[in-house]
Amino acid sequence: MQKYTLSELDSGERVISEKVPSVRSVALGFWIGTGSRDEREERAGVSHFIEHLLFKGSRSYSAQEIAETFDSMGAELNAATSREHTVVYSRVPDAHVETALDVMCDMVFAPSLADLDQEREVVLEEIAMYEDTPQELVHDLFSEAVFGNHPLGRPVIGTAEVISTISRRAIANYHRTAYAGGNVVISAAGNITHDRLLRLLERVHERRAQPPAKGPRLRSPLVKTPPPGLRFARKDTEQYHLCIGAPGIARSDRRRFAASLLDGILGGSASSRLFQEIREKRGMAYAVYSFASQYTDTGLMGIYLGTREENVAACLEICAEQIAEIAAGNLRPRELERAKENLKGRIMLSMESTSNRMTRLGKSVVTDTELLGFDRIIAEIDAVEAEAIGELASLLLVPERLSVSGVGPEEKRFRAAVERVNPELLRRVAA
Repeated sequence: MQKYTLSELDSGERVISEKVPSVRSVALGFWIGTGSRDEREERAGVSHFIEHLLFKGSRSYSAQEIAETFDSMGAELNAATSREHTVVYSRVPDAHVETALDVMCDMVFAPSLADLDQEREVVLEEIAMYEDTPQELVHDLFSEAVFGNHPLGRPVIGTAEVISTISRRAIANYHRTAYAGGNVVISAAGNITHDRLLRLLERVHERRAQPPAKGPRLRSPLVKTPPPGLRFARKDTEQYHLCIGAPGIARSDRRRFAASLLDGILGGSASSRLFQEIREKRGMAYAVYSFASQYTDTGLMGIYLGTREENVAACLEICAEQIAEIAAGNLRPRELERAKENLKGRIMLSMESTSNRMTRLGKSVVTDTELLGFDRIIAEIDAVEAEAIGELASLLLVPERLSVSGVGPEEKRFRAAVERVNPELLRRVAA
């Protein structure tokens, strides 16, 4: 059973850790409970921009010194921004934990926002790269098709219009609010006790100004899910890149275990239905998979595939047929058992990584999600019945709930394919 300890510092940060004595490293994460869904339209992309700027220097360290410090320890340092949180994370030899915490605290709480205009250009290049990568672009279009004008429908990376014009003052003000102590979770897993971690953090905090108290949450609740949408971007590509799916369930929903198994059966592995039907049996795609994301109050479930123009309609029809078959409760022999063992095995293997353990701890606290023990997770997976998966598929993935996005050379061909799986969607969009 995973044993962890949770505390709260006087400065507001929550600290959660797990000792793994069999390793000589420690994985560290600073989790900020703010992501792209918490941004107003005129600030779209500021969370991701701040993530970049954290590496450009802080009150005590230049960008060069940050890089040299972690390189000289043989350590890893990175960061990521999602729709609901931002994280700066590292993995270091256990002898260098205090140094890593000192640098990371300074980066997170006291960034200098140096070289802002130069990094602005870097982010603009990153946006351009995504625009030129159809496999990425189609996912952003899919989120927009599903969530419309809600912040969940915007790209995490933001827009070129905002990144080109946002001021240093606006960025500093946003950082001051979002990175307040009460909105930050520090997680650790590896060869360190919780008491030592707290002592090191207290020592590090003595050398910096206290963060301001946590302000009101910025999150925009999804009061009502918009109707299904259709999005297409014309690009001169050899393939059409497609996403089809619908809103999913929230991360606290007890049906999330059934949702994970549905994802696995539909397109989550090499033995899944879509991989077998589209790639292995018909050779119509190289990449085809399903995906699922869960947020505070909703979720996203969908299918991605890339295929040549003559296969577009057939591939979408196969997706619709497989969804309908699962929704009707027609699971194949041993299909559910195999999906359960696959999911349990992947979770078990992930627990051998201190980085994965740290991520599990930090994400659960920053998202206010119950942290389940390994045995409880296994029991929840084993308890899912075939009927529950069919019911969930029939509720979430009925044709009238499906949104579709595409990237390819010709919108007419894309729309003709969509009409064969969801004609009502085209009529509604045209109205």
